[in-house]
Amino acid sequence: MRIGELARATGTTARALRHYEQAGLISSERASNGYRVYDETAVVRVRNIRSLLAVGLTLDDVRVFLPCLDGDVAAAPPSDKGLRVARERLAVLDERIAAQMQTRDRLRTALRDKTDDRTRPAP
Repeated sequence: MRIGELARATGTTARALRHYEQAGLISSERASNGYRVYDETAVVRVRNIRSLLAVGLTLDDVRVFLPCLDGDVAAAPPSDKGLRVARERLAVLDERIAAQMQTRDRLRTALRDKTDDRTRPAP
């Protein structure tokens, strides 16, 4: 199948597929006209890549899962390396969430202070 067909079948874009290919996560052959041609197994692989990206992993993280990208990633027994990557990514996400919550709280306080200033009677 050509890149547009794979993009439609997986709910992604041709640009993302070229990016996955450049990252070494998928591969294609070249037709005589120069078009990329993917085999049917690429559909499962791309869907698995997208699922892993959707849970917060990066393309570099996804490389750890290359051995199981052509099957049911969720059902595959976790490898030590895969678990380590997932735990590291979770720690990064937890740090980002904590920083965002602090920023939100500072903004809430600033807004509350400004609102309080506006409701106080003038001296």
